[in-house]
Amino acid sequence: MIGCLMYLLATRPDMTFAVCLAARYMERPTEMHVAVVKRIMRYLKGTLKFGMLYKCKNNTELTLQGWSDSDYAGDHDDRKSTSGYVFTLGGSAICWSSKKQPIVTLSTTEAEFVSAASCACQCLWLKNVLDHLHIEQNGCIIVNCDNSSTIKLSKNSIMHGKRKHIDVMFHFVRDLSKDGVVELQYYK
Repeated sequence: MIGCLMYLLATRPDMTFAVCLAARYMERPTEMHVAVVKRIMRYLKGTLKFGMLYKCKNNTELTLQGWSDSDYAGDHDDRKSTSGYVFTLGGSAICWSSKKQPIVTLSTTEAEFVSAASCACQCLWLKNVLDHLHIEQNGCIIVNCDNSSTIKLSKNSIMHGKRKHIDVMFHFVRDLSKDGVVELQYYK
């Protein structure tokens, strides 16, 4: 059942978090997990007409924009956070993800920073795809983030003692920000 739901995620980003959360417990599901999957199926039944619609407007500029978010220690078993991002092109969602973070973070800022780094990697790949398709992106790509401390951390090249334990791979977002490829911007 989870495999079928995972297949649907290609056109139903609204279900991504719930399905990915349920998929974590496929190896040893309990009655509670089965109930969660049944609830997802009821939601699906009630929203059968939902889907993706892409419209082409003559004057619409195809601008790539991203949104990044994270919960903090949302998994009660191992206290790892979940990262999520969505990218739009011309206002329509083209890419999204919801994934458990590989490390335990010590604050919401760190959880959001790890999420922003994952989003920045995808952003770079999407920018390269668009360049290959000759769809120019003027200036840096805006990635919206709801944590102002994460935005400050991405722009500050000084390594603070409180953040030394964050793996080097997550500081990739700093380099992209410094090089003008990605700009984290605050949103509520």
